[in-house]
Amino acid sequence: MTDLLVYALVSLGIFFLFIAAIGVVRMPDLYNRMHATSKAGTLGVGLILVAVAVFYQELSVAARALSALAFIILTAPVAAHALGRAAYLSGVRPCQDTYIDELAGHY
Repeated sequence: MTDLLVYALVSLGIFFLFIAAIGVVRMPDLYNRMHATSKAGTLGVGLILVAVAVFYQELSVAARALSALAFIILTAPVAAHALGRAAYLSGVRPCQDTYIDELAGHY
């Protein structure tokens, strides 16, 4: 039974990582690409780490996997925000289809 759960978690993780990779290729600008990779990539890696914790069923492995998951969940949004802000301040503009630029008058 746990094997099926591990297979399902790994398959879902690979699916979300694949979606993140497609997002990097298909999205029109830097900000959309960062959104695709930070959301789907974090979810994909998180599901794979949970699968590792379920597969080994040891407290030490589960603690390491879940602490790595917590680190990724805490740092990925902060890193994406910092990179997006640095890109905006250095002059990288959103794509032509972006209707609202909420930072236009602030920097």
